[in-house]
Amino acid sequence: MRRVLKWVVRLVIGLVVLAVLLSGVVYWLTYHPAPVEAAELTCPASTPALHAGQDVTVMSWNVQYLAGRGYVFYYDLPDGDGPDTKPSRDALARTLNDVVEVIRQEDPDVVLLQELDRGSSRTYDEDQLALIRARLGGAYPCASAAYYHKAKFVPHPKIMGSVGLSLGVLSKTRITKATRYQLPHICGDPVTVAFNFDRAVLAARLAVDDGQTLTVMDTHLDAFAQGCDTMTKQVAAVEDVLGDTKGAWLIAGDFNLLATSSAYERLAKVQQGYFNPDTELGPVLDAYAHFPSTKQVDSGDPAYFTHWPNDPSVDGPDRTIDYFFYSPGLTGFDQRVRQDRPKISDHFAMLTTVTAP
Repeated sequence: MRRVLKWVVRLVIGLVVLAVLLSGVVYWLTYHPAPVEAAELTCPASTPALHAGQDVTVMSWNVQYLAGRGYVFYYDLPDGDGPDTKPSRDALARTLNDVVEVIRQEDPDVVLLQELDRGSSRTYDEDQLALIRARLGGAYPCASAAYYHKAKFVPHPKIMGSVGLSLGVLSKTRITKATRYQLPHICGDPVTVAFNFDRAVLAARLAVDDGQTLTVMDTHLDAFAQGCDTMTKQVAAVEDVLGDTKGAWLIAGDFNLLATSSAYERLAKVQQGYFNPDTELGPVLDAYAHFPSTKQVDSGDPAYFTHWPNDPSVDGPDRTIDYFFYSPGLTGFDQRVRQDRPKISDHFAMLTTVTAP
């Protein structure tokens, strides 16, 4: 009996040691940002500030890690069985050219980018923010970035390599401070959560020459969060960030949420599975002016669609899931969705202009 007991004790100790070792490996492989922390920022002190009353054009664009068109990635189909896992080098180079050309044509003062790969195996470890910035020459002297998916190795059968996905901000004028705000994680077991996305808000404070500020915020909320309250929690966390931000601000990005029940009803049945009939985005839609507006989304006008899924069953843009939101007193004008054909990304670039305080 004593011998059996000893073996049981040794087995338990061995399992505990193994669990501790595995936990240590998982922790070492994955990313652990603080709830609020300084974000990466490069900005020469000589960069001019905005002038009070100056019009500021802002572009927001999910560039789909420059993968371009012609792919159906594993996550693009409802069952997760899309055939593609990574773009070719040629596709990345072509899409880089396309993205840079659009930015040059529009010439915005601020560019908010989502889904930038930086050190990912699937995009050959390139730093896409640096590539875009270099191709634009000295047009955007200030840049900030924040990772929202980062791991030395992800043991997913469709990944099996490093991941580095970030938000990025480019600005022609001085950024005085950049902050990363962590959003709640998607639900799941601790190991899955550790290797999953760390969604975030990246806030860049732009200096205005009369001592005021204009804060521009960039975000990308979760997708594939069906079955738990992740989206409700992330929207509430965004609300908290907005409520705590002093002065004038705008936030933009890929919210991965519909705005109205009619937008939900217009989708094909299989596409509705990604969303709830009653949108979790309601509190922010109700609290702040936004583009596209609820009326524009309800109209069903394709000019306000921001997303064209890679799913071959969807033959064109069919939904609005990207938005600009404005602080009270800040008004957006010249607002539009730039719908390029053939598509450059599965999302379209959006543009707005506001007046610096």
